[in-house]
Amino acid sequence: MSYKKDTLDKDKLYELWKKEEEIAYIKGWDFSHIADRYVEEDTLPWDFKLVIKNYLTDQMSLLDMETGGGEFLFELNHPYLKTSAIEGYKPNVEFCKNKLLPMGIDFKEADGTNILPFDDNKFDIVTNRHGDYNIKELKRVLKPDGIFLTQQVGAENDWELIKFLQPEIKDVAYPKQYLKYRKKELEENGFEIIECDETFQPIKFYDVGALVWYARIIEWEFIDFEVDKYLDNLYKAQEILDKYGVIKGSIHRFYIVASKC
Repeated sequence: MSYKKDTLDKDKLYELWKKEEEIAYIKGWDFSHIADRYVEEDTLPWDFKLVIKNYLTDQMSLLDMETGGGEFLFELNHPYLKTSAIEGYKPNVEFCKNKLLPMGIDFKEADGTNILPFDDNKFDIVTNRHGDYNIKELKRVLKPDGIFLTQQVGAENDWELIKFLQPEIKDVAYPKQYLKYRKKELEENGFEIIECDETFQPIKFYDVGALVWYARIIEWEFIDFEVDKYLDNLYKAQEILDKYGVIKGSIHRFYIVASKC
């Protein structure tokens, strides 16, 4: 839904933004709707898929937590009969049942923070990309010397954009989402940190409609965001876009590789 910013009046912009708001829905974790209108995670100093592949072998039993629609899981190309996955977001659960189960992947509906529906000492390796987790459950389902790999969205993710669009939000939603806290938490619960890193990188939007769609999807960051409620700030965003050709913010990411002691 791209458009020429300099040819549209406010009424037309409003109509476009309202349409983006109405269609803001995804299956799995598919951002293809705005793929050519924004950029993020292209410049991380690590490639989480390659980090995983440094530890993962075909003989290992793998659990992928918060798998979304299995998009990242399939990139790992792990033998399906050695693969398990969980997802707790209801729209994605049915999607995963229809997609993953017929392939032989052991998919179960579960949230990462709750009791995991698997036996003790079942997995050689557990992966978690941008999902929450329960450390005690991780320790239970991992085999001795099993490996946990996670890439997390940090506390300050999109913070400049949030403050711009919704200035009444004064504090980050997840103040413990920093590498130092998550690393310490794992160490205190019987894990040895093998490697880790943290970074802040740019996120760029090339039209305001893409930002509207994104803000509606990332509802846990942009809390109660609505076009009508924040229309004046969206027009200010349009002015920035018209002047500079881009709206910039930053993403916050960190990753950890830890071994069960």
